[in-house]
Amino acid sequence: MTLTHARSLQVDEVRQQFPALAGNWTFFDNAGGSQTLKRVVDRISEFLLTSDVQLGASYAVSRLASERVAAANQSIATLINAADPAEIVMGASTSLLLRILSLCLSHTFSPGDEVIVTNCDHEANISPWVDLQQQGIVVKFWRINPTTLELDLADLAALLSPRTRLVALTHASNILGTITPIQAITELAHAHGAMVCVDGVGYAAHRLIDVQALDVDFYVFSFYKVYGPHHAVLYGKREHLLAMPGWNHYFITATDIPYKFQPGNLNYELSYGVIGLCDYFSDLATQHYGDRAAPELRDRLVQAFDLISIHEEVIGDRLLSYLNQKANVRIIGAAEAEQSKRVPTIAFVVDGVDSASIPPQIDPHHIGIRYGDFYAKRLIEDLGLAAQHGVIRVSMVHYNTVEEVDRLIALFDQLF
Repeated sequence: MTLTHARSLQVDEVRQQFPALAGNWTFFDNAGGSQTLKRVVDRISEFLLTSDVQLGASYAVSRLASERVAAANQSIATLINAADPAEIVMGASTSLLLRILSLCLSHTFSPGDEVIVTNCDHEANISPWVDLQQQGIVVKFWRINPTTLELDLADLAALLSPRTRLVALTHASNILGTITPIQAITELAHAHGAMVCVDGVGYAAHRLIDVQALDVDFYVFSFYKVYGPHHAVLYGKREHLLAMPGWNHYFITATDIPYKFQPGNLNYELSYGVIGLCDYFSDLATQHYGDRAAPELRDRLVQAFDLISIHEEVIGDRLLSYLNQKANVRIIGAAEAEQSKRVPTIAFVVDGVDSASIPPQIDPHHIGIRYGDFYAKRLIEDLGLAAQHGVIRVSMVHYNTVEEVDRLIALFDQLF
């Protein structure tokens, strides 16, 4: 669709949708977990209070519960533009879903087949593939360019071979904030006969996902980092999900997707709750665009994330501009806030300062930031930052304000 820009994001209206923001804390640890939308909580409560029964029975309440869970799958299919709601596998976490995927997919691999992983991913998208070495799978590491801190396509091309079965990588690093050119990577990998598995946890709160446009084979992220509950989703192309063996009881058929990847079934109420995400983004577009809001839900989602990305560039620029002026600060990632290149997950180190010493001095001011490796331990070690306890990370989302950033900057000015 062609976007007609609305007025800028009305952050005061946005913040009213998140009850936790009415308190006295400023949340800048959103890459670790965002605040939850009230309408998500409302849907979870609705399910538990009016349809908390097992699916698949003939009586009316069970039929209602089944319809609600099916509606959740359709909602997330729309959110990420999957072609079929059966391609949506819900589960407890990104880490668990990737582990299930690796176990099931590995049954289609042979000793000597190759998997490529990066050194800048969260460990959730590394260890499940590295562990396949135990069955003879060859694992290669695609390392970021130590100067640009980006993944170079030429380096991937050198790693690909006729035996490459899968390339696993992140859409946006939870430390670097860099947006990876997934579509170009997918084209290259597919040209060599390899599948692509993308961890979108660091991306999904900031930009709208389109799995069909990206042409990825698998895509996974957690809802608790996208304004929802502690729940997650794995997208897989239908043909791949059908071809893999499942991880459920022996009598669950090979064609029963997504259920064959959901032993013990999924969490019904949390699944139903995530419909609140689409409710919110849809209303965000309607409230800001008025009669110019798109008639179709998917197009309203495009409009909503357009507003979000513009606002996030503003608040990201505010902090990055400040950090760029500090001679003793090194930004770990892109130094500019351009929305096509990065999300406002901003990591940095201060010369001669232990990263662990900064956040505790911010805590008394009711501002939540964080330090560490954020489970991207291989990246921190390869960058030589482990000795100073990793990086200081300020991770913002669209409900954060310029005023909140300025308060943090004023505190930083007193510390380094």
